[in-house]
Amino acid sequence: MKMLSVKKGKHPVCPIERAGGLDNRVRRWIQNPRKILKSYVKEGMIVLDVGCGPGFFSKEIAQMVGKSGRVIAVDLQEGMLQKLRDKIQGTELEERIILHKSEKHRIGVLEEVDFVLAFYVIHELPNQKEYFEELKSILKPKGQVLVVEPLFFVRKAEFDETIKTATDTGFLLSEGPAVFFSKTVILIKD
Repeated sequence: MKMLSVKKGKHPVCPIERAGGLDNRVRRWIQNPRKILKSYVKEGMIVLDVGCGPGFFSKEIAQMVGKSGRVIAVDLQEGMLQKLRDKIQGTELEERIILHKSEKHRIGVLEEVDFVLAFYVIHELPNQKEYFEELKSILKPKGQVLVVEPLFFVRKAEFDETIKTATDTGFLLSEGPAVFFSKTVILIKD
């Protein structure tokens, strides 16, 4: 059976059929959300998880922000959001995680956020400039964006172009955390 992918940007969007590979014990060991995010996500924050998929990071972020914080879990595919909805239904996380289906060319979140996680998603976007402009409009002053891209899937030149687009939009750069098999950067709203 052939697996279809949803073509949106330079690379295809990860299909729902592969969601199980995005949330498993091996990945949790290799790319532990708490270790990656501990320097950035604090209790009481509002965090935007763009391209949340089945909620690998969203669930852990919801624990980190505590009862006074919120996670806005955004995905283009309703099927991914449904997988996350099923995982949190009936738990305390259900009140902390807001599910939001984005549009094809727009995130569509109006609430100001403290931090944005864009994990393995930027390379799928059709217009990175519009994306960074939208993020800048909803980030609080000094808010940060963690961009993480797959090492072997996104070439260095492509990642450098993403960074240039972000800085052209007015973001400042900072070194991102070490993430296994990944390229990272922190973008800061000036």
